[in-house]
Amino acid sequence: MGKTAVVIGATGLVGRALVDQLASIESIDRIVTLTRRAVSHPAAKVDNLLVDFDRLEEYEAYFKADILFSCLGTTLKQAGSLQAQRKVDLDYQLNAAKLALKQGVSHYLLVSSSGANASSRSAYLCMKGELEDQIKALPFPRVSVFQPSLLLGERADFRLAETLASWLTPVIAGLPWLRRYRPILGSEVAMKMVQVSQSAGSKFELFTLSDVFVD
Repeated sequence: MGKTAVVIGATGLVGRALVDQLASIESIDRIVTLTRRAVSHPAAKVDNLLVDFDRLEEYEAYFKADILFSCLGTTLKQAGSLQAQRKVDLDYQLNAAKLALKQGVSHYLLVSSSGANASSRSAYLCMKGELEDQIKALPFPRVSVFQPSLLLGERADFRLAETLASWLTPVIAGLPWLRRYRPILGSEVAMKMVQVSQSAGSKFELFTLSDVFVD
């Protein structure tokens, strides 16, 4: 019998690619995407369920699965304030992880960020680091954390700063001492996540940027 995978953040750059790739995996029988608005997918094995992330505990049964892929995230501009961004990037994801744990999920995979550190002076990297620390403390049988840098690919919304950075960063990152900042395709992050989910691993795995690039 195949496995069930839950994906949060399925409308984002990594999440969309992830769902597409999971749909072709024979060992995955069902893919549940939890979103705030309806999102269709051509694959019959993909089920889209609507949730209110502010009342996520009401949807606990939706998290009954084998694997949870957490690709949720927003920008300060989209959120409108740092407090609102923390709610999405930290609170929502931590709540989802706790519900998944209660529902028997054995493998949790998280998209974090290169440089994530709870002690960082950057509010963004600090919240990413806080989430990593709190997820690591949960008693999942297996946790895999991925730390990509700037994500490249077609987005539903135009982001001027990220577009400019995507042009400049590949040039800058060509310098040996700046390679840890080089950008990566969202689809490549998704591919690495799928690969990890389909192979054996240790209780806690951290994939830094150089590890996320698919060989």
